[in-house]
Amino acid sequence: MKVLRGLACLAFLGVSAFAAQSPDFDAGHKEAIEILSGFIKVDTSNPPGNETRGAQFLKTYLDKAGIASEILELEPGRGNLVARIKGNGTKKPLLLMGHLDVVGVEREKWSVDPFAAVIKDGFIYGRGAADDKGMTSICLEVLLMLHRLKVPLERDVIFLAEAGEEATTTCGIDFIVEKHWEKVFCEFARHECGSIYEKDGRVRYVAVSATEKVPRPVLLSAKGTSGHGSKPRMDNPIVHLAAAIAKIGAWQPPMRLNETSREFFTRLAKLSPPEEAFLYQHLEHPVVGPLVQEKLRASNVSYNAMLRTTLSPNIIKGGFRVNVIPGDALATVDVRALPDEDFDRFLQTLRDVIDDPAVEVVSASSGKARPAAPPSRLDTEMFKALERAQRHMFPDAATIPILLTGATDSAQLRAKGVQAYGIGSVMTEEESNRFHGNDERLSVAGLRKFLEFVWLAVMDIAAAK
Repeated sequence: MKVLRGLACLAFLGVSAFAAQSPDFDAGHKEAIEILSGFIKVDTSNPPGNETRGAQFLKTYLDKAGIASEILELEPGRGNLVARIKGNGTKKPLLLMGHLDVVGVEREKWSVDPFAAVIKDGFIYGRGAADDKGMTSICLEVLLMLHRLKVPLERDVIFLAEAGEEATTTCGIDFIVEKHWEKVFCEFARHECGSIYEKDGRVRYVAVSATEKVPRPVLLSAKGTSGHGSKPRMDNPIVHLAAAIAKIGAWQPPMRLNETSREFFTRLAKLSPPEEAFLYQHLEHPVVGPLVQEKLRASNVSYNAMLRTTLSPNIIKGGFRVNVIPGDALATVDVRALPDEDFDRFLQTLRDVIDDPAVEVVSASSGKARPAAPPSRLDTEMFKALERAQRHMFPDAATIPILLTGATDSAQLRAKGVQAYGIGSVMTEEESNRFHGNDERLSVAGLRKFLEFVWLAVMDIAAAK
């Protein structure tokens, strides 16, 4: 059966059965779980990162297979791992990318050791299992399979495991793009933050991120006259700041769909029950559109966030004693801007909404922010290859492009003209909600499907026909 399935895959891709051996996905899956388990046990929490240790662990598999690789560091301990399998050069390279670092943990809130890679109830638990060591491990396994099977390639296939994705991109993707672009130059890239979305035991759709929001934090500051708390003042900065936050909490920037988000809701409507489909089909309706948008705002925060630039006031600082009126107060607002947002104009609109000269509104972006870039197109060879892989593996599902409300290092690639697409393993809504959370986990069986999905799409786009 394995041979028949492998030959069916090759026939689906238009690849001669003599051009490549049938892949043993069971063996590949076993090795991928081994890689991921060992990788989770290497603590690369950022800060401080220590990504070089993770890179060295992954490099042992490349060395054993005889694949040349190198670790590139901007700072000691903050390594990026790069490897390449050569094609015949008739087409530009394909980049398979994942990151090495993970966010920190609150150990006391985990039911298992977050760095022990515990496998139970069909899941592998650990910090980074889903974000992003699972993706990185699958990318490495696909590279190993291509090499071992000696697959003739039209494109070079590049593997990049990068540092600093979790908020310190200077030592990761920024360093690679600015100083080592020739090592990762590519036409297409696959990265994190899509998913093979499963509900009630079946795959409903394959989500592919084609664009993403741009983080643009904003500071609201108010100043007043300090004094005794027994004598309330009209210029109390906490009062002015609280009023400003209440206004922006009630306000929603206008909806603006782009190619990706419009196609997302169009395709999602075809998969949804009538009452949900009605919402997705009438977002831009001149009469019911505003009501539909408010319905989504109340019922689905994720979908609402795809529709517009969003604001979330998350930090407030002000005062130090109950009987002292403070002289100032400060709030930090997490703004996630649509890729084409004119941010200077947006800040002015925000000032108009607040309408209080006592409150100053300024950008809080420090250092090098992720760039805004046009969405990756939906008519490319790469996107079509992902659609074909979905139809082959999950014929009752659909491929849906998404506008990612978070941020990834695909932004830097898109700014260089790369058509980058975020993909991910099989997961339910529950697993997706554990990203950066406690008891992060990934389905072991789902990783088997994800491995085959990535392999099919890589063969489709890179193998010699």
